[in-house]
Amino acid sequence: QYVADGGIRFLVRLVRQLARKPRPSSPETPGSAVRRNPFLPYDPELYVADASPGHVGLLNKFNVVEHHLLIVTRAFEEQETLLTREDFGALWRCLGEYQGLGFYNSGVVAGASQMHKHLQLVPLPLDPAGPDLPIAPVIESAEFSPDARSLDALPFPHAIAGLEAGAGVEPEAAAARAHDRYRRLLPAIGVALPAASGDRVAKPYNLLVTRRWMLAVPRVRECFHSISCNSLTFAGALLVRDAEELDVLQRHGPLAALRHVTGEDQEKKARLF
Repeated sequence: QYVADGGIRFLVRLVRQLARKPRPSSPETPGSAVRRNPFLPYDPELYVADASPGHVGLLNKFNVVEHHLLIVTRAFEEQETLLTREDFGALWRCLGEYQGLGFYNSGVVAGASQMHKHLQLVPLPLDPAGPDLPIAPVIESAEFSPDARSLDALPFPHAIAGLEAGAGVEPEAAAARAHDRYRRLLPAIGVALPAASGDRVAKPYNLLVTRRWMLAVPRVRECFHSISCNSLTFAGALLVRDAEELDVLQRHGPLAALRHVTGEDQEKKARLF
């Protein structure tokens, strides 16, 4: 299914098995994600390769895209802590192998379903019948720089920066560049950098990474009506569980969903009074 909105042809998949996907546990509650951690130990049948000495690549058990990879820290780290240069190194070893979209859901509100730190990577194109990413037409024409900026074509809070790292770039150099851009983007969307590397980030956010650019988006809500939104939503790819959710999306438009989960709709209401 496709839903056009604001010059973007959103890809919408109806995936009924989403109802079976487990909900995350809060680390503060009994039966926390640490004790029910699917990555410690991980299912050996899902193992793909080591992404770095500290990261393992696993197939996503609940994938809706073929070859959906999870890049998981070997030792437990909180999903809501800052990404490190080593995390970007693991991601870039994979991005150097093939064109993909890396992404990170920081916190339950941002769509994280497990509290053990993991990045994700899906191969491109997301839709063989369209551009690499549904949002590509409004992003790829922009001029990127190392500094955080926003694009008029994306009508929700965000910040984007250029990376300019192709297939031939040495992974460690690309990782260092990406880590630098990441630390510039978070303050630009109102997410303060914690004082210590192991401290949790105070606000949820989504991060999208390609070889050319990195996009950060703040989050205030997990859902638009009953539709859960994660990083892929901001790439222009949405998942709905049934015909009712599809109807909601068609009636309101995907951009209304993105504005709602980033708080932009509430900010506009506040400015009216």
